[in-house]
Amino acid sequence: MRGVTVPRGACDCHVHLFGSAERYPMLAARRYTPGKATVADLLEHQNRLGIDRVVLIQPSVYGTDNRCITDALRGLGNVARGVAVVAPTTSEAELRSLHEAGVRGVRVNLQVDDEQRPERGRARVEEIAARVEHLGWHVEVFMSLAMVNSLHDTIQQLPTTLVVDHFGLADPSLGVSQDGFDSLLSLLVSGHIYLKLSAAYLVADDIEDALVGELAAATIAANPERVLWGSNWPHLPGRPGDKRNPERVEPFRRVDDQKAISSLCRWASDPRTVHQILVDNPAELYGF
Repeated sequence: MRGVTVPRGACDCHVHLFGSAERYPMLAARRYTPGKATVADLLEHQNRLGIDRVVLIQPSVYGTDNRCITDALRGLGNVARGVAVVAPTTSEAELRSLHEAGVRGVRVNLQVDDEQRPERGRARVEEIAARVEHLGWHVEVFMSLAMVNSLHDTIQQLPTTLVVDHFGLADPSLGVSQDGFDSLLSLLVSGHIYLKLSAAYLVADDIEDALVGELAAATIAANPERVLWGSNWPHLPGRPGDKRNPERVEPFRRVDDQKAISSLCRWASDPRTVHQILVDNPAELYGF
């Protein structure tokens, strides 16, 4: 793959599945409607990249109905883990069932309109962390750098590890001095968070842009033991905040995942760090 050797045991830490509407009905109030992305499609994606392990992230269209990912986890076995979405009312029995299926984290989306207030975000993260602490799960949060900055002290006091998605939505054009990036680096250095260098196309038109590389390299340098990589396959169109039409099925965008993983290898600069990000860190966080 373009001169890049993907190490054995490498993990794509951020993918989604979308099954048949008959078996896995979507929320009526969803923001978008995706096409199908099956386990067979996922395995093709992994084979193209030479990726052995994968983390299934519950997409928002299913709400707290995690059956699509848990059915897949049971079929894929020990090479897969999951990150679910749960409600305050989710029972202990259901949490245990999710754990047995391979779930090792729970996701919170603070990018939706009614969750972008810092006080609301703080309450959500604290509530869910307390709910899953006893399972040894982490909390994965989709949020902006502004929210990272607002929740900096809260994150340091959480009883669980926290994972920040998609570069923390940092803006490459603003560089490493942009507001909130210092908070992100501080949390990485202290080991209170993992950061996913995933879906670079959400923050830049060209994932090979030197400005994207500058941000990525800064986070890796801060703490290579707390950086993860994910493709965000199967690549939904649009960016956070875009208006969507759930009445039509949106085609997946074309993304060169080989270019994405090649970029990671360039950002990391040496094979040992690449191995740390693709193999060691996911193994530690997800329990492979």
